[in-house]
Amino acid sequence: MAGEWAEMPLGDVITLQRGFDLPSQNRKPGKVPIVSSSGVSDHHSEVGVKGPGVVTGRYGTIGQVFFIKEDYWPLNTTLWVKDFHGNDPHFASYLLRTVDFQSCSDKSSVPGVNRNDLHRIPVLLPPLAEQKAIAAVLGALDDKIELNRRMNATLEAMARALFQSWFVDFDPVRAKLDGRPPAALDPATAALFPDSFQDSTLGHIPKGWEVGKIQDCCVQIQNGGTPRRNESRFWDGGNIPWLASGEVRQSIITTTESFITEVGLAESSAKWVPPFSTVVALYGATAGQVSFTSSRLTTNQAVCALVPKKGFAFFNYLTMRGATAGLENKAVGSAQQNISKGIVEETQVVLPPTTLVEQFGEVANPLFEHWISNLHQSRTLATLRDTLLPKLLSGELSMAGLESKLEAAS
Repeated sequence: MAGEWAEMPLGDVITLQRGFDLPSQNRKPGKVPIVSSSGVSDHHSEVGVKGPGVVTGRYGTIGQVFFIKEDYWPLNTTLWVKDFHGNDPHFASYLLRTVDFQSCSDKSSVPGVNRNDLHRIPVLLPPLAEQKAIAAVLGALDDKIELNRRMNATLEAMARALFQSWFVDFDPVRAKLDGRPPAALDPATAALFPDSFQDSTLGHIPKGWEVGKIQDCCVQIQNGGTPRRNESRFWDGGNIPWLASGEVRQSIITTTESFITEVGLAESSAKWVPPFSTVVALYGATAGQVSFTSSRLTTNQAVCALVPKKGFAFFNYLTMRGATAGLENKAVGSAQQNISKGIVEETQVVLPPTTLVEQFGEVANPLFEHWISNLHQSRTLATLRDTLLPKLLSGELSMAGLESKLEAAS
């Protein structure tokens, strides 16, 4: 560890202050981020604290730390850094991530972080120049992760906009009906769309298209299963990804939180789901939520997997994403929301010709490939950041040592 590092109470490095009340009825439209214990949750017209700032949860989500670059408003469920005592704010945000918040949680029915206890926790503080260097390394990783997140939001928006134009608003058909060439379509793709509409049970749809069910677009729709929890041979050392319904919340599934063994798969009703399938959570807090699989995995019984027909993978996913609200409205049960596999299978859909669906897949494929690649890269970067963070903040790994490792790896 560097000799110039000093051990001192956290309160000598930063001073934490409770956030401010701001009921929803008092909020005014603006661009100032409102920061709750789970991050930016809304915006307001007035500034509560000048940025850059650091915020963490006081009640609710405890232990997460947010570095806010601009002016912001910290809510009363948070603690914000009122005084950095001359230290680097960005470094302070990483330092706080190494603190044991649970040791400072009040022993009450609603656990919360005790600010005074936090202030007494001993931490190691490097000189300012090294603070900035550490923050620059970790910040570069976080900046790339954030860039990937924003890029993926754009890629998803592009895919959904194209799907909306072709299969919901029927823009190419309307253009041809008006005697105009469809916008941004090559002649071969434009020729796949008709130039008129017909009546159907779902209203006006393009001539020659049909009304069907999502199961018409799938090889099969299946539920999974859960190996017995009390059988360690089903879980210990497993390398088969196993998806629980609570994980069906992000757009694309690139990894799972749990893994089962070959024996667990063989002796349960869990089944393999191929990549590029659509999965729907059937019950629990995520009931009705839809995700897309980027690789082969298995699921529990509360997840319904739509294995697509050839060329229908992206069509199925975006169709079911559009049906999410309808699925959630059909959920039943008071203690636990519940959607049946039958409800998923019966989801109505306007069915274009297979050639057109396959052409949509060809156009959407580069968007999804880039999206998935960014997710994998961000996961790798997050793992690297989380590995470096405690080593750099404890002085176990110096900046000089990190630089030599990077040079050796290059």
